[in-house]
Amino acid sequence: MSKLFDLSGKVAIVTGSSRGIGRAIAEAIADAGARVVISSRTQAACDTVADGINARLGEDRAVSIPADIAVKEDVRALVAETEKRLGPVDVLVCNAAVSSHYGPTLEIPDEEFHKIINSNILSTHWLVQQVAPGMIERKAGSIVVVASLGAYLGSGTIGTYHLSKAADLQLVRNLAVELGRHSIRVNAVSPGITRTDFAKRLWEDPHGEEMLLKRTPLNRVGEATDMAGAAVFLAADASAFMTGQSMIIDGGMAIGPARS
Repeated sequence: MSKLFDLSGKVAIVTGSSRGIGRAIAEAIADAGARVVISSRTQAACDTVADGINARLGEDRAVSIPADIAVKEDVRALVAETEKRLGPVDVLVCNAAVSSHYGPTLEIPDEEFHKIINSNILSTHWLVQQVAPGMIERKAGSIVVVASLGAYLGSGTIGTYHLSKAADLQLVRNLAVELGRHSIRVNAVSPGITRTDFAKRLWEDPHGEEMLLKRTPLNRVGEATDMAGAAVFLAADASAFMTGQSMIIDGGMAIGPARS
């Protein structure tokens, strides 16, 4: 059974992995045996995570390669440097995202709209463009996109973010169709509200958290580590016949009725 989740010898890139869900995923993928690239915009933050993994698992299990995924040249450099230092990319986890506008969609400035679309959709497209040729050549690979429960819901406050994540799910389906004949799988993890800085507005207020708990059958806010196992599953042979899908990990919020 352990072989189903074994990523020994694999090379993985996890974007947005200096904190939150991305960090938890990167650490879990390293625990499963892969060598992992820690990437976010800040070198020092990436170094901290990579050093922690290497201290725990041994040198060269993690390297830090900073990149701004909203900049195409940074994306190209991230993949090129990964291949130079570690070898071909076997697993790509597109986790980095922004949610820079809080309020009605009708009030979002154009520059913020474009920022969200570029960071959350176009960057994933660019990343896949860079890693797919090598995966096609080797007839193997797994691409995991971190989407959101918000892809399935409307919102009066973070609607553009939800829109971008719904687009990510369609991108996953399209890529699964295009790449499936090359034995490359493309799937998504869709977290519910998670106790990270990224989602702090949604859970930091005690009243707001209580309202969340009433909507969640498991009666708690998600933790970043709750998402990590799903990413390992999708990266590994355990999900060898799964593609084009989204795993919703939300404590049951999507299906649970509100409690009194």
